[in-house]
Amino acid sequence: MHYLLIYDLTPDYLERREKFRDEHLKLAWEAAEKGILILGGALQNPTEKAVLLFDCDTPDVARTFAKADPYVKEGLVKSWSVRPWTTVVGKTASNPVHPKPQVK
Repeated sequence: MHYLLIYDLTPDYLERREKFRDEHLKLAWEAAEKGILILGGALQNPTEKAVLLFDCDTPDVARTFAKADPYVKEGLVKSWSVRPWTTVVGKTASNPVHPKPQVK
């Protein structure tokens, strides 16, 4: 199953993140190397949110990540949520759905 971890970032996120960035990236890359974090990054223009895509059996994996993330612990994230994402198209879709064959 896919889960999205959605961060609502503080207005001063870009100014404050440098101090905690290496620790955050270390945590993220470790999760990626385990195959549970697929993609992650901040949205741009404006940078008010960040989204991390997890591939795991339970939303607790994403919740545990958030609770350990220095961005969360140090207050760069105002709030966060984990949402199940039913992916249906693409090579790594968790629930692939293909179009029905056309009847001629």
